[in-house]
Amino acid sequence: AEPGLMSVVSASAAPASIMARPLANRVAPRLNAASSNVTSKRFMPKSVAAPFGPATTQPVSLSHGRNGTTITVTLSAFQIGRAYINVTGNISRTIAFRVTPDVVRETGTGSSLNGSYAYRLKYAFAQWNLDRHLTPGSFARFGLQPTPWLEMMDTVYRYRFQGPVFEDREAFLSPADAGAAFRYVLPGNYGDVHAGFYNGENYQHPEVNDQKAFQVRGSLRPLPGHDVLAGLRVSAFTSRDAYVKDGERNRTIGSVTFEHPRVHAGFDVLEAHDRTSVSRPDVRSEGWTAFVTPMSGHGWEGLLRADHLVTNRDNPGETKQRTIGGIAYWFPHQGTVATALMFDVDAVHYSHFAQPKPDERRFAVHSMVSF
Repeated sequence: AEPGLMSVVSASAAPASIMARPLANRVAPRLNAASSNVTSKRFMPKSVAAPFGPATTQPVSLSHGRNGTTITVTLSAFQIGRAYINVTGNISRTIAFRVTPDVVRETGTGSSLNGSYAYRLKYAFAQWNLDRHLTPGSFARFGLQPTPWLEMMDTVYRYRFQGPVFEDREAFLSPADAGAAFRYVLPGNYGDVHAGFYNGENYQHPEVNDQKAFQVRGSLRPLPGHDVLAGLRVSAFTSRDAYVKDGERNRTIGSVTFEHPRVHAGFDVLEAHDRTSVSRPDVRSEGWTAFVTPMSGHGWEGLLRADHLVTNRDNPGETKQRTIGGIAYWFPHQGTVATALMFDVDAVHYSHFAQPKPDERRFAVHSMVSF
Protein backbone atom coordinates (compact mmCIF):
# COMPACT_ATOMS: atom_id res chain seq x y z
CA ALA A 1 0.00 0.00 0.00
CA GLU A 2 0.96 3.65 -0.33
CA PRO A 3 0.84 5.02 3.23
CA GLY A 4 1.86 8.57 2.47
CA LEU A 5 2.18 11.13 -0.28
CA MET A 6 3.36 14.70 -0.62
CA SER A 7 3.08 17.03 -3.59
CA VAL A 8 5.07 20.28 -3.69
CA VAL A 9 4.96 23.01 -6.29
CA SER A 10 7.22 25.96 -7.01
CA ALA A 11 5.53 28.27 -9.45
CA SER A 12 5.58 31.64 -11.11
CA ALA A 13 2.74 33.19 -13.06
CA ALA A 14 1.87 36.11 -15.21
CA PRO A 15 0.83 39.05 -13.02
CA ALA A 16 -1.78 37.35 -10.89
CA SER A 17 -3.38 37.04 -7.51
CA ILE A 18 -2.99 33.32 -6.97
CA MET A 19 -5.64 31.53 -4.94
CA ALA A 20 -4.18 28.67 -2.92
CA ARG A 21 -5.53 25.39 -4.15
CA PRO A 22 -4.62 21.74 -3.67
CA LEU A 23 -2.73 20.46 -6.68
CA ALA A 24 -3.51 16.81 -5.97
CA ASN A 25 -1.45 13.69 -6.26
CA ARG A 26 -1.56 10.31 -7.82
CA VAL A 27 -4.38 8.28 -6.40
CA ALA A 28 -3.29 5.72 -3.81
CA PRO A 29 -3.80 2.05 -4.73
CA ARG A 30 -7.33 0.84 -4.24
CA LEU A 31 -8.05 -1.66 -1.51
CA ASN A 32 -8.09 -5.17 -2.93
CA ALA A 33 -6.93 -3.87 -6.30
CA ALA A 34 -10.27 -2.17 -6.79
CA SER A 35 -10.47 0.74 -9.19
CA SER A 36 -13.56 2.82 -9.63
CA ASN A 37 -14.88 6.12 -10.83
CA VAL A 38 -16.02 9.29 -9.24
CA THR A 39 -18.76 11.72 -10.01
CA SER A 40 -20.12 14.66 -8.18
CA LYS A 41 -22.09 17.77 -8.84
CA ARG A 42 -21.08 21.21 -9.89
CA PHE A 43 -21.41 23.28 -6.78
CA MET A 44 -23.63 26.33 -7.26
CA PRO A 45 -22.22 27.48 -10.61
CA LYS A 46 -21.28 31.15 -10.81
CA SER A 47 -21.81 31.64 -7.09
CA VAL A 48 -19.56 29.19 -5.23
CA ALA A 49 -15.86 28.71 -5.92
CA ALA A 50 -14.74 25.39 -7.32
CA PRO A 51 -12.71 23.05 -5.11
CA PHE A 52 -9.81 23.43 -7.52
CA GLY A 53 -10.84 26.72 -9.03
CA PRO A 54 -8.39 28.59 -11.25
CA ALA A 55 -6.32 31.42 -9.90
CA THR A 56 -7.44 34.92 -10.69
CA THR A 57 -5.23 36.97 -12.99
CA GLN A 58 -5.45 40.52 -11.66
CA PRO A 59 -2.14 42.27 -11.00
CA VAL A 60 -0.79 41.98 -7.46
CA SER A 61 -0.72 45.45 -5.88
CA LEU A 62 1.75 46.09 -3.08
CA SER A 63 2.38 49.25 -1.02
CA HIS A 64 6.01 50.32 -1.31
CA GLY A 65 7.97 52.85 0.67
CA ARG A 66 6.79 55.59 2.99
CA ASN A 67 4.61 57.25 0.41
CA GLY A 68 2.52 54.11 -0.16
CA THR A 69 3.43 53.83 -3.84
CA THR A 70 1.62 50.91 -5.52
CA ILE A 71 3.67 48.54 -7.67
CA THR A 72 2.71 45.52 -9.77
CA VAL A 73 4.70 42.31 -9.50
CA THR A 74 4.70 38.84 -11.01
CA LEU A 75 3.83 36.60 -8.10
CA SER A 76 5.92 33.49 -7.43
CA ALA A 77 5.54 31.11 -4.49
CA PHE A 78 6.50 27.76 -3.01
CA GLN A 79 3.39 25.78 -2.07
CA ILE A 80 2.48 22.44 -0.54
CA GLY A 81 -0.19 21.17 -2.89
CA ARG A 82 -1.08 17.91 -1.16
CA ALA A 83 0.24 16.04 1.88
CA TYR A 84 -1.57 13.12 3.43
CA ILE A 85 -1.10 9.77 5.09
CA ASN A 86 -3.33 6.82 4.29
CA VAL A 87 -4.35 4.57 7.16
CA THR A 88 -5.53 1.30 5.61
CA GLY A 89 -6.03 -2.19 6.93
CA ASN A 90 -8.11 -5.34 7.02
CA ILE A 91 -10.38 -6.23 9.91
CA SER A 92 -10.98 -9.68 8.44
CA ARG A 93 -10.53 -11.52 5.14
CA THR A 94 -13.45 -9.61 3.67
CA ILE A 95 -13.68 -6.29 5.56
CA ALA A 96 -11.15 -3.51 4.86
CA PHE A 97 -11.01 0.17 5.75
CA ARG A 98 -9.30 3.41 4.79
CA VAL A 99 -8.93 6.74 6.60
CA THR A 100 -7.21 9.63 4.81
CA PRO A 101 -6.78 13.22 6.07
CA ASP A 102 -5.86 15.85 3.49
CA VAL A 103 -4.10 19.20 3.82
CA VAL A 104 -5.82 22.45 2.84
CA ARG A 105 -5.02 26.14 3.21
CA GLU A 106 -7.21 27.79 5.87
CA THR A 107 -8.78 30.95 4.42
CA GLY A 108 -11.58 31.67 6.90
CA THR A 109 -12.01 35.36 7.60
CA GLY A 110 -11.17 36.18 11.20
CA SER A 111 -9.75 32.71 11.90
CA SER A 112 -6.57 32.58 13.98
CA LEU A 113 -5.40 29.91 11.52
CA ASN A 114 -5.97 32.08 8.47
CA GLY A 115 -3.19 31.30 5.98
CA SER A 116 -2.07 28.15 7.78
CA TYR A 117 -2.14 24.61 6.44
CA ALA A 118 -4.80 22.49 8.14
CA TYR A 119 -5.89 18.87 7.85
CA ARG A 120 -9.42 17.76 7.02
CA LEU A 121 -10.95 14.35 6.41
CA LYS A 122 -11.15 13.25 2.79
CA TYR A 123 -11.74 9.48 2.99
CA ALA A 124 -13.15 7.37 5.82
CA PHE A 125 -14.88 4.23 4.66
CA ALA A 126 -15.35 0.52 5.22
CA GLN A 127 -15.17 -1.87 2.28
CA TRP A 128 -16.72 -5.33 2.02
CA ASN A 129 -14.64 -7.27 -0.50
CA LEU A 130 -16.88 -9.61 -2.49
CA ASP A 131 -14.18 -11.64 -4.25
CA ARG A 132 -15.34 -14.91 -2.71
CA HIS A 133 -18.99 -14.29 -3.60
CA LEU A 134 -18.78 -12.54 -7.00
CA THR A 135 -15.64 -11.69 -9.02
CA PRO A 136 -12.20 -10.42 -7.91
CA GLY A 137 -12.29 -6.65 -7.39
CA SER A 138 -16.03 -6.49 -6.63
CA PHE A 139 -16.95 -4.70 -3.40
CA ALA A 140 -19.48 -2.70 -1.41
CA ARG A 141 -18.37 0.54 0.30
CA PHE A 142 -19.91 2.64 3.05
CA GLY A 143 -18.77 6.06 4.28
CA LEU A 144 -16.76 8.98 2.91
CA GLN A 145 -15.31 7.42 -0.22
CA PRO A 146 -13.98 8.01 -3.75
CA THR A 147 -16.71 8.67 -6.29
CA PRO A 148 -17.06 6.43 -9.37
CA TRP A 149 -15.88 8.58 -12.29
CA LEU A 150 -12.85 10.40 -10.91
CA GLU A 151 -11.42 7.32 -9.18
CA MET A 152 -11.32 5.52 -12.52
CA MET A 153 -9.91 8.49 -14.43
CA ASP A 154 -7.15 9.06 -11.88
CA THR A 155 -5.83 5.55 -12.58
CA VAL A 156 -5.29 6.57 -16.23
CA TYR A 157 -4.24 10.23 -15.86
CA ARG A 158 -0.87 10.06 -14.10
CA TYR A 159 -0.48 13.79 -13.36
CA ARG A 160 -3.04 14.69 -10.76
CA PHE A 161 -0.16 16.26 -8.81
CA GLN A 162 0.02 18.86 -11.60
CA GLY A 163 -3.72 19.48 -11.35
CA PRO A 164 -7.05 17.60 -11.36
CA VAL A 165 -8.74 16.13 -14.40
CA PHE A 166 -11.18 18.29 -16.36
CA GLU A 167 -14.44 17.35 -14.59
CA ASP A 168 -12.88 17.90 -11.17
CA ARG A 169 -10.97 21.05 -12.05
CA GLU A 170 -14.07 22.77 -13.42
CA ALA A 171 -16.09 21.70 -10.33
CA PHE A 172 -18.56 19.45 -12.13
CA LEU A 173 -17.55 16.48 -9.98
CA SER A 174 -15.88 15.87 -6.63
CA PRO A 175 -13.28 13.18 -5.87
CA ALA A 176 -15.00 12.09 -2.64
CA ASP A 177 -18.44 12.09 -1.04
CA ALA A 178 -20.32 10.30 1.74
CA GLY A 179 -22.60 7.48 0.71
CA ALA A 180 -22.98 3.79 -0.12
CA ALA A 181 -21.64 2.22 -3.32
CA PHE A 182 -21.28 -1.11 -5.10
CA ARG A 183 -18.81 -2.24 -7.77
CA TYR A 184 -19.03 -5.36 -9.92
CA VAL A 185 -16.13 -6.51 -12.10
CA LEU A 186 -17.12 -8.35 -15.26
CA PRO A 187 -15.62 -11.84 -15.66
CA GLY A 188 -12.57 -12.06 -17.90
CA ASN A 189 -11.49 -8.46 -17.16
CA TYR A 190 -13.96 -7.11 -19.72
CA GLY A 191 -14.81 -4.11 -17.56
CA ASP A 192 -16.81 -3.12 -14.50
CA VAL A 193 -19.87 -1.26 -13.21
CA HIS A 194 -19.67 1.10 -10.22
CA ALA A 195 -22.78 2.77 -8.77
CA GLY A 196 -23.80 4.47 -5.55
CA PHE A 197 -26.01 6.92 -3.69
CA TYR A 198 -24.23 9.94 -2.18
CA ASN A 199 -25.05 13.13 -0.29
CA GLY A 200 -23.97 15.09 -3.35
CA GLU A 201 -22.29 17.92 -1.42
CA ASN A 202 -18.74 16.46 -1.73
CA TYR A 203 -16.35 15.80 1.13
CA GLN A 204 -15.91 19.50 1.89
CA HIS A 205 -19.52 20.23 2.88
CA PRO A 206 -22.27 18.61 4.98
CA GLU A 207 -25.62 17.58 3.55
CA VAL A 208 -27.98 20.58 3.31
CA ASN A 209 -31.32 19.04 2.25
CA ASP A 210 -33.15 15.79 1.41
CA GLN A 211 -31.77 15.44 -2.13
CA LYS A 212 -29.33 12.61 -2.90
CA ALA A 213 -27.06 11.96 -5.87
CA PHE A 214 -27.18 8.71 -7.81
CA GLN A 215 -24.01 8.08 -9.79
CA VAL A 216 -23.19 5.15 -12.04
CA ARG A 217 -20.27 4.39 -14.33
CA GLY A 218 -19.87 1.47 -16.71
CA SER A 219 -16.62 0.58 -18.45
CA LEU A 220 -15.95 -1.98 -21.18
CA ARG A 221 -12.61 -3.41 -22.29
CA PRO A 222 -13.36 -4.92 -25.74
CA LEU A 223 -10.02 -6.75 -26.12
CA PRO A 224 -8.70 -7.62 -22.65
CA GLY A 225 -6.41 -10.36 -23.96
CA HIS A 226 -4.79 -8.41 -26.81
CA ASP A 227 -1.07 -7.67 -26.53
CA VAL A 228 -1.48 -3.96 -27.40
CA LEU A 229 -5.18 -3.12 -27.13
CA ALA A 230 -5.80 -4.70 -23.72
CA GLY A 231 -5.63 -1.18 -22.25
CA LEU A 232 -8.41 0.20 -24.47
CA ARG A 233 -11.49 1.10 -22.43
CA VAL A 234 -14.82 2.73 -23.31
CA SER A 235 -16.73 4.28 -20.40
CA ALA A 236 -20.02 6.08 -19.76
CA PHE A 237 -21.11 7.88 -16.63
CA THR A 238 -24.14 9.73 -15.34
CA SER A 239 -24.97 11.58 -12.14
CA ARG A 240 -28.56 12.47 -11.26
CA ASP A 241 -28.91 14.98 -8.44
CA ALA A 242 -30.74 18.16 -7.47
CA TYR A 243 -29.87 21.41 -5.69
CA VAL A 244 -33.49 21.48 -4.48
CA LYS A 245 -36.57 19.53 -5.53
CA ASP A 246 -37.02 19.97 -9.31
CA GLY A 247 -33.73 21.89 -9.45
CA GLU A 248 -31.61 19.44 -11.41
CA ARG A 249 -27.86 19.03 -11.14
CA ASN A 250 -27.06 16.37 -13.72
CA ARG A 251 -23.90 15.25 -15.49
CA THR A 252 -23.36 12.85 -18.39
CA ILE A 253 -19.90 11.80 -19.57
CA GLY A 254 -18.57 9.50 -22.26
CA SER A 255 -14.90 8.62 -22.69
CA VAL A 256 -12.34 6.49 -24.47
CA THR A 257 -9.06 5.79 -22.64
CA PHE A 258 -5.95 3.80 -23.48
CA GLU A 259 -3.21 2.48 -21.20
CA HIS A 260 0.09 1.02 -22.40
CA PRO A 261 3.61 0.87 -20.91
CA ARG A 262 4.66 3.52 -23.46
CA VAL A 263 1.63 5.84 -23.45
CA HIS A 264 -1.55 6.76 -21.60
CA ALA A 265 -4.26 8.73 -23.41
CA GLY A 266 -7.87 9.74 -23.00
CA PHE A 267 -10.74 11.72 -24.52
CA ASP A 268 -13.88 12.75 -22.56
CA VAL A 269 -17.08 14.53 -23.57
CA LEU A 270 -19.23 16.18 -20.87
CA GLU A 271 -22.78 17.54 -20.75
CA ALA A 272 -24.13 19.21 -17.58
CA HIS A 273 -27.43 20.73 -16.44
CA ASP A 274 -27.61 23.09 -13.44
CA ARG A 275 -30.78 24.68 -12.10
CA THR A 276 -29.99 26.11 -8.69
CA SER A 277 -33.64 27.05 -8.02
CA VAL A 278 -37.03 26.30 -9.57
CA SER A 279 -37.34 30.03 -10.20
CA ARG A 280 -34.14 30.09 -12.27
CA PRO A 281 -33.49 28.77 -15.78
CA ASP A 282 -31.58 25.58 -16.51
CA VAL A 283 -27.92 26.34 -17.32
CA ARG A 284 -26.59 23.82 -19.83
CA SER A 285 -22.84 23.38 -20.08
CA GLU A 286 -20.75 21.16 -22.31
CA GLY A 287 -17.10 20.47 -22.87
CA TRP A 288 -14.38 18.02 -23.74
CA THR A 289 -10.86 17.13 -22.66
CA ALA A 290 -8.05 15.21 -24.35
CA PHE A 291 -4.65 14.20 -23.00
CA VAL A 292 -1.68 12.04 -23.91
CA THR A 293 1.30 11.10 -21.73
CA PRO A 294 4.09 9.45 -23.78
CA MET A 295 6.59 7.43 -21.72
CA SER A 296 10.17 6.70 -22.66
CA GLY A 297 10.55 3.69 -20.38
CA HIS A 298 13.64 5.31 -18.82
CA GLY A 299 11.93 7.73 -16.45
CA TRP A 300 11.23 10.57 -18.88
CA GLU A 301 7.61 11.32 -19.73
CA GLY A 302 5.62 14.07 -21.39
CA LEU A 303 2.17 15.57 -20.84
CA LEU A 304 0.00 17.24 -23.46
CA ARG A 305 -3.56 18.19 -22.52
CA ALA A 306 -6.36 20.39 -23.85
CA ASP A 307 -9.67 21.27 -22.12
CA HIS A 308 -12.57 23.09 -23.78
CA LEU A 309 -15.62 24.33 -21.85
CA VAL A 310 -18.77 26.09 -23.05
CA THR A 311 -20.12 27.51 -19.80
CA ASN A 312 -23.65 28.11 -21.16
CA ARG A 313 -25.01 26.63 -24.38
CA ASP A 314 -27.38 29.59 -24.69
CA ASN A 315 -24.25 31.67 -25.23
CA PRO A 316 -21.98 29.27 -27.19
CA GLY A 317 -19.33 31.92 -27.77
CA GLU A 318 -18.55 32.06 -24.02
CA THR A 319 -15.76 29.51 -23.80
CA LYS A 320 -12.82 28.60 -21.59
CA GLN A 321 -9.86 26.87 -23.21
CA ARG A 322 -7.01 25.34 -21.17
CA THR A 323 -3.79 23.91 -22.58
CA ILE A 324 -1.10 22.15 -20.56
CA GLY A 325 2.31 21.01 -21.70
CA GLY A 326 5.02 19.52 -19.54
CA ILE A 327 7.96 17.18 -19.22
CA ALA A 328 8.53 14.95 -16.20
CA TYR A 329 11.17 12.63 -14.80
CA TRP A 330 10.21 9.69 -12.58
CA PHE A 331 13.19 8.74 -10.44
CA PRO A 332 14.20 5.09 -10.02
CA HIS A 333 12.69 3.78 -6.79
CA GLN A 334 12.57 0.81 -4.48
CA GLY A 335 9.41 -0.96 -3.37
CA THR A 336 6.32 1.27 -3.34
CA VAL A 337 8.22 4.59 -3.24
CA ALA A 338 7.60 6.89 -6.23
CA THR A 339 9.20 10.28 -6.85
CA ALA A 340 8.63 12.60 -9.81
CA LEU A 341 9.73 16.07 -10.89
CA MET A 342 7.82 17.98 -13.54
CA PHE A 343 8.13 21.32 -15.37
CA ASP A 344 4.95 22.49 -17.03
CA VAL A 345 3.16 25.45 -18.60
CA ASP A 346 -0.56 25.87 -17.89
CA ALA A 347 -2.42 28.46 -20.01
CA VAL A 348 -6.10 29.48 -19.97
CA HIS A 349 -7.90 31.55 -22.60
CA TYR A 350 -11.36 33.11 -21.99
CA SER A 351 -13.57 34.13 -24.91
CA HIS A 352 -16.65 36.40 -24.97
CA PHE A 353 -17.46 36.37 -21.26
CA ALA A 354 -20.07 38.92 -20.17
CA GLN A 355 -17.51 40.17 -17.67
CA PRO A 356 -14.21 40.00 -19.57
CA LYS A 357 -11.50 37.86 -17.98
CA PRO A 358 -7.80 38.19 -18.72
CA ASP A 359 -5.95 35.15 -19.96
CA GLU A 360 -3.84 33.15 -17.52
CA ARG A 361 -0.42 31.57 -17.87
CA ARG A 362 1.56 29.74 -15.21
CA PHE A 363 5.01 28.18 -15.22
CA ALA A 364 5.60 25.65 -12.49
CA VAL A 365 7.94 22.99 -11.20
CA HIS A 366 5.94 20.24 -9.48
CA SER A 367 7.41 17.48 -7.37
CA MET A 368 5.70 14.42 -5.95
CA VAL A 369 6.91 11.92 -3.35
CA SER A 370 4.82 8.84 -2.64
CA PHE A 371 5.97 6.36 -0.02
